[in-house]
Amino acid sequence: MQGVGLVLEGGGMRGVYTAGVLEYFMEQDWYFPYVVGVSAGACNAVSYISKQPGRNKKVTIDYIGDHRYLSYRNLWRHKSIFGMDFIFNELPNVLVPFDYDAFYNSPQQFAIGTTDAHTGEPVYYTKHQLMKQTMPIVQASSSLPFVAKPIHYEGRTLFDGGLVDPIPVQKSVADGNRKHIIVLTKEQGYRKSPFKQGWLAKSFYPKYDGLVNVLVNRSEIYNGTLETIAKMEKEGSAIIIRPSSKVVVGRMEKNPKKLEDLHELGYADAKRMGSQLKSWLLT
Repeated sequence: MQGVGLVLEGGGMRGVYTAGVLEYFMEQDWYFPYVVGVSAGACNAVSYISKQPGRNKKVTIDYIGDHRYLSYRNLWRHKSIFGMDFIFNELPNVLVPFDYDAFYNSPQQFAIGTTDAHTGEPVYYTKHQLMKQTMPIVQASSSLPFVAKPIHYEGRTLFDGGLVDPIPVQKSVADGNRKHIIVLTKEQGYRKSPFKQGWLAKSFYPKYDGLVNVLVNRSEIYNGTLETIAKMEKEGSAIIIRPSSKVVVGRMEKNPKKLEDLHELGYADAKRMGSQLKSWLLT
């Protein structure tokens, strides 16, 4: 599987679809040598790399009803609608133990995308560079503007990586991969609508010109990336796994039944494409 990159889109709670896809991959013992993810994609990647089947489902669906996970109470108390300390500290260290040793010792490469608030540029960090600083950067990659605080790291102010590089396939290309397995969290035909609150972004983040520019141009970035990966799929250098039916789960969805259904759809879609994926990897 050398030269194969696994590319994981974000999408907030829609990331349970990716968790379902990765659950099937783990069941098949498919651990691709290179993984790149942003936002929820990066969050799902860590339990895949640590080889912990079922963990992604536990830390999302099983705890979605806990106000510490996702609530306006968090936004009021901690300026983040997602409980970042709960998600990145209490869950992995106490409630649903994360196998840090397996993660750090895994030979899989792992790149995590973030957005620099000042420049608006994508900034990538790798597991091998970060080691014990990996989780704070995964948190940075998941820090949505307006509903989460940024992470400050080595002089940079970092936000959600899905803003500037929502489907990070070009990072996989730049790192030398010839084939790319791309997992999306929206169905075929989806296009992102333009962001019309540029004035709000400017007033909310007067010091972060780069971030404001990315927010204003986000739909063009995203829709342009969809065109790029469609060409790659047609040429045979990429295979895309995406929801086979319309996604009714929102970015901040709290309905456990909807989340469970989307997780099962991810698993089913990956299983349905299993034979095609095997053949494609051998070509």
